[in-house]
Amino acid sequence: MFDKLDLGNLDISSMMGEVQKKAEQMQEEASKKSYIAKSGGGLITATLTGNMELVDLSIDDSLLEDKDSMQILIISAVNEAIKMANDDKKNSTMQMLGGFNPFGAK
Repeated sequence: MFDKLDLGNLDISSMMGEVQKKAEQMQEEASKKSYIAKSGGGLITATLTGNMELVDLSIDDSLLEDKDSMQILIISAVNEAIKMANDDKKNSTMQMLGGFNPFGAK
């Protein structure tokens, strides 16, 4: 099964350098992305960067009198934006690893 597998040709440091380079590219790309999530039918809008930084939070004036609802909707919107960013990061990682072949075959 592994007859043709030549582990002597593996260059671990080169592979690790390639992985590091791709990880840095992913981090740079993530910092440029935005994830926008809404809750309460759009009464709350949360915007996160790919680096998980909350950069905008919009609250409809109608919620200013209902603190409990406002808190629930804020938490919901922020959590949804975090989930979106995490899912995108997982997908990007899987794509990166999908193109990574440690055995050098093209």
